[in-house]
Amino acid sequence: MTDAAVLQANSIGKRFGRRRVLSAATLIAHPGSITVLLGRNGAGKSTLLKIAAGWWRADYGVVIYKSARYRHPRLADLARRGLFFLPDGGLLDPLRSLRRQMAALVARFPAARARVAHVLELLDLESLADHPVGSLSGGEWRRAEVALAVARQPECLLADEPYRGIAPADAETLSAAFRTLAGEGSAVVITGHDVPILLGVADQVIWQTAGTTRYLGSPDTVETHDQFRREYLGRWP
Repeated sequence: MTDAAVLQANSIGKRFGRRRVLSAATLIAHPGSITVLLGRNGAGKSTLLKIAAGWWRADYGVVIYKSARYRHPRLADLARRGLFFLPDGGLLDPLRSLRRQMAALVARFPAARARVAHVLELLDLESLADHPVGSLSGGEWRRAEVALAVARQPECLLADEPYRGIAPADAETLSAAFRTLAGEGSAVVITGHDVPILLGVADQVIWQTAGTTRYLGSPDTVETHDQFRREYLGRWP
């Protein structure tokens, strides 16, 4: 890969009480590429993503975003520089419509105004944009959250478990949106457990295990990696 990384979280360590979740984990995101972070429940995928986004502090390690080095980055600072963190829920106000929340985004980032109509169409939300978000189904709500991220057109999107608990049709719509965003030059990182969906959208795969990470390469390479198949995939597919 020739493009310089937009984001790197290098040699990250994190302990919660006596439990060490991360010992030497690394995450790299490149422009125009979708990186998928796979690992068992409790492996620390969300922890690594939150540290890379400046949501949580690492015990040690460094985050490099657009060539600036941070020991303890702050989400607000990275967001101003073009990073968008999509958490596993809680991004939207359930009492307000998506259109009103898009308007709030535009007020902060005026360049998003020109993208709103396109993004609502891309995520199949035109007919739902004026409904309170709390009235939407789980899949519609998730599409609305992703719509907000895509409208921002971030230089780097970190999406934590975006496919959790949604229908296949919604997942297909999300994948198309992520591919569109990467095609516009954004670096996209996605965590999750929905292996067929994630390998279908990935350009590169990172495996998180035993407190550290292993770069596995393309999805085709992943499917022939004996240890990964044995310890994570099992009998899949």
